[in-house]
Amino acid sequence: MHKKQLPLLFAIMFFIMLGFGIIIPVMPFFAEKLGANSFQLALLFSIYNIMQFLFAPIWGRLSDRIGRKPLILFGLLGFAITFVLFGLSASYTELLIYRLLGGIVSAAAIPTVSAIVADLFPPEERAKGMGVIGAGVGLSFVFGPVIGGVLSKWSFSYPFYVSAAFSLLTLLFVIFALPESLPREKRSNPAHEPKSSRFHFLTAVTGPLALLYNLVFIVSFAFSGLETTFGYYILDLFGMDSKDLGYMFLVMGIIAAVIQGGMIGPMVKRWGEAKVLSLGLLLYTIGFVLILFAQGFWSLALFLSLFGAGQGMIRATSNAMLTQRTTVGQGVTAGTISSMDTLGRILGPLVAGGLYGWHYASPYILGAVLVGMLLLLFQLRYRSLPEPTGRTK
Repeated sequence: MHKKQLPLLFAIMFFIMLGFGIIIPVMPFFAEKLGANSFQLALLFSIYNIMQFLFAPIWGRLSDRIGRKPLILFGLLGFAITFVLFGLSASYTELLIYRLLGGIVSAAAIPTVSAIVADLFPPEERAKGMGVIGAGVGLSFVFGPVIGGVLSKWSFSYPFYVSAAFSLLTLLFVIFALPESLPREKRSNPAHEPKSSRFHFLTAVTGPLALLYNLVFIVSFAFSGLETTFGYYILDLFGMDSKDLGYMFLVMGIIAAVIQGGMIGPMVKRWGEAKVLSLGLLLYTIGFVLILFAQGFWSLALFLSLFGAGQGMIRATSNAMLTQRTTVGQGVTAGTISSMDTLGRILGPLVAGGLYGWHYASPYILGAVLVGMLLLLFQLRYRSLPEPTGRTK
């Protein structure tokens, strides 16, 4: 049954994230049109990530109690409403309020899809399932910005309305096609849970699975720093523009989608999650180093593609290893993974932006050092991780 659900989960994640991809090229221009300066634009992005960081574990815990499907439906309806309101905004204050609300509701739907994969797939096949939905995310960010760029020629509001339409179509798709993956007998009951079993953020960063949770954070921190500064890097050193950047990220996104969608399963079956994850970290480290030696468009595109390959390996396998070993509900686990990833996306751009102003190479040197040390630490300590529990609740 889980194999039959996989194309459905891929489609749901693709259409959820397509709405986000559509607004990427439009957001700065729309905010600028309403008088936002660079700091206010950064705040629009930051407030969204902060709300995701805060609310993802809360929604995840709720999905363990009432089921996955209600949370996805709530998130999709919230997407649609906030996208429409954002497109109708007439002031920066309205943009900020609706962006804040969008961050809250998005934290309900996106991690819950990962929790469904953990519900449906046995531990030995979970990396494959995580890889396929990761491919849906990757492809949405390949096609979404293209759609958004075309729509923005008519109006900056149109991409937000189309994103809302995709959310509503996906909502109908979920209502009629997606079965509930967490039966009532497997749902958590807070009244019957001992306090010792309850999960908090500090448990993630200091507990038995801290190595994996912190890995998610550091990889997100390093890569978001690259995303933030790479446009400046290719402009300052090579005189390239946003079109060149778009083509490079297009190549990277396609490679990530291909690896996550078709190669993760066979690779994990042959080598195991730990070796595939280590290979992904190695590709990240090499990518950060080689970018500093690039000579032009094709070498930059080639080196950036290493991140696409590494990203596919790291995300699918780290998520699978965490869901295999968790002792709490899969909703809480998926929400905490999302929070760690979001925390990296909050702090990474701030640090990388400051470092780039000091020296253009410093964000990439820091990325290479952090991920390289993480690879070494993972090699030394992954064997001491708890054994897989096979928990599916």
